[in-house]
Amino acid sequence: MSDLIDDSPEGANAPEFTVSELSGAVKRVIEGEFGFVRVRGEVGRVSRPRSGHVYLDLKDDRSVISGVLWKGTVPRLQTQPEEGMEVVATGRITTFPGQSKYQIVIEDIRPAGMGALMAMLEKRKAALQAEGLFAPERKRPLPYLPEVIGVVTSPSGAVIRDILHRLRERFPRKVLIWPVAVQGAKCAPEVARAIAGFNALVPGGPIPRPDLLIVARGGGSIEDLWGFNEEIVVRAAADSDIPLISAVGHETDTTLIDFVSDRRAPTPTAAAELAVPVRLDLLAWVGDMQARLGRALGQRLEVRGQRLRDLARAIPRVETLLDQPRQRLDLSGERLGQALIRSVQIRRVRLSESSGSLRPSTLAMRIGQGRGRLDDRAERLAPGLIRLIAARREALGRRADRLSARPIRRDLSAKQDRLAEVSRRFDDAALAQLADLRQRLEALDRLRETLSYKATLARGYAVVRGDGQVVTDKTAAAAASGLEIEFADGRFRIGGTAPKKSAKPTPEQGSLF
Repeated sequence: MSDLIDDSPEGANAPEFTVSELSGAVKRVIEGEFGFVRVRGEVGRVSRPRSGHVYLDLKDDRSVISGVLWKGTVPRLQTQPEEGMEVVATGRITTFPGQSKYQIVIEDIRPAGMGALMAMLEKRKAALQAEGLFAPERKRPLPYLPEVIGVVTSPSGAVIRDILHRLRERFPRKVLIWPVAVQGAKCAPEVARAIAGFNALVPGGPIPRPDLLIVARGGGSIEDLWGFNEEIVVRAAADSDIPLISAVGHETDTTLIDFVSDRRAPTPTAAAELAVPVRLDLLAWVGDMQARLGRALGQRLEVRGQRLRDLARAIPRVETLLDQPRQRLDLSGERLGQALIRSVQIRRVRLSESSGSLRPSTLAMRIGQGRGRLDDRAERLAPGLIRLIAARREALGRRADRLSARPIRRDLSAKQDRLAEVSRRFDDAALAQLADLRQRLEALDRLRETLSYKATLARGYAVVRGDGQVVTDKTAAAAASGLEIEFADGRFRIGGTAPKKSAKPTPEQGSLF
């Protein structure tokens, strides 16, 4: 009986596993059972390391599961996960043996219904509004008549046609179109790049910089318009130095770009109406202003003319103004003769009195005094001139000592070196230009050889001519008296006489076979 009793511990015959083998077995079982799952929950912690992967938690009121988005999947997502968002994640369940836990590898993630989208939209709107991006003082006035209008929209939709049609009706302007995707994952980055690209244009450059931007899209669901709610689009519109009109959706549709733009238009057509005035209304207003200006000028001239006529009545006549001057002139003419006679007599008496005091001895004495003063000054003048000449000569000697030819030679040497350098640079530039022209000529020659029909002949084709004309069909070949076939290495004639020389056929005129 004792031999039949098994004293070994329970389960002693069970196989033994290493930790890695057991972890691998659990991994295979879980991945086999949950190869594809859809999980609904609230996004908890979100981590974005520099590797580009996204790690997050999905939770409900009782449980939490870890999730990972590989960096190759993140750019394809239509909606980026944010903490607190209710989502539906699609992926597969796997394990992470390094930490003995399981996780979901997410391949797609979407908001769980309209309520989740609206909640995320309100949260993002509140955050951006707190930064002051929606402040009224940031709004700028639109230019009254922009010279160039930039439009950011899809090039193939009805929106761009409506905008161009309305601009053409109201006031034709130059329009630059930046084609973008208006829905889907590419919408937000392309719209942001378009706004930044228009702002990066240089005024006066080869591509004119717009004076006004229009971001437009037709109506749609909130999912279709979601690209215009993305933060990168809102920040690009806020950073735009060019005034911007948002025309996204219909009048009842509202996106975040509407709050940050300078003006919101209910439709793309209304955006075109906000961008430019009506040309006929402007012409009518200008005509009205011209008429008012003409009437004002006429009234002003009439008033001034009446004042001039009133003043003219108070001015005396010319004959009346000249009566008194004439009378004074006649009176002065009568008194002039007697005044001249009296003046001559007075001057004659003064001359007689002065000549009575003149004597030859007085004149001789005056001349002697003047001569003495002149001799005295001449004696003092000669030593002064000698001293002045000596001083000037000494000053000239000091200046001559400071003069040297070395600075002139040094400057001349420097100028010669600069002339040699300029000559060398000119020669290098000329050689470089000749080399560039030679390369361009060789490239054009290669292009000519490539486009010539001779290259086609070298590949086994031929040109058929009949009676000197190019033959392109069977009927023309049958009607010709003789045929001539041109190959790459020469021509071969069949029947007939030698054709007359004609102009060299072009590749379009030849028939190659």
